[in-house]
Amino acid sequence: EIHGNFTALEAVIADVKDAGTDLVVHGGDLLGGGARQREVIDRIRDLGWPGVFGNADEMLWNPDLAAQHLSAPAYQRMRDIVFQHIAVTVHEIGPERLAWLRALPVRWSAHDLTVVHAGPDDVWRSPSAKASDEELETTYRPLGSPCVVYGHIHQSFVRRLPLLTIANAGSVSLSYDGDPRAAYALVDDGEVTIRRVEYDIEREARDLAAIRFPFASWIAAMLRGGTFVPPPADDEA
Repeated sequence: EIHGNFTALEAVIADVKDAGTDLVVHGGDLLGGGARQREVIDRIRDLGWPGVFGNADEMLWNPDLAAQHLSAPAYQRMRDIVFQHIAVTVHEIGPERLAWLRALPVRWSAHDLTVVHAGPDDVWRSPSAKASDEELETTYRPLGSPCVVYGHIHQSFVRRLPLLTIANAGSVSLSYDGDPRAAYALVDDGEVTIRRVEYDIEREARDLAAIRFPFASWIAAMLRGGTFVPPPADDEA
């Protein structure tokens, strides 16, 4: 989950090279809340990384679905912000990049590994970091892979069950676990570890402010704190 944060992405790419990784698979949510969203897509495409789409990507071509998921009165403010971000992002990336995003699959499988964004067939719902072993196994065992990595919740963990290893890769941008560093999962011979990577958060915050991205200061606060912050009540950028 890169969320348009090219600054964090470049730091992760450097770390991936240091780790000697043979294959990189992205877990969706390439866009949403970053200062250089076009550059994120173009870099991923240049690198040839396979991957899946996430809910922050899907809402760009299906905003009605986003509205349904955020229809409760408690989510009204978030819905307003999300739709401002959708408009800015769609305008910035253009139709060709949007079509590329839309063509991504909902799951990727190879080498005894499956990568999904959230649930097996649902990019909006997934088990939480505190889910029981039973819920994780019930959700992901039908995929038929001995190792499953997902994202969506912005909280990394690794759970080793008798017949299945489940990992949440965390998020390259907008971590919600109290650690502002970028996170990704490294899979080596079935063993999964979470790597954390420092990057220049203040640069990303300055870039967001410079382009007048909607609610830039709110996003910057989450980047700095590594945790979710309730959306502001006014339209302060």
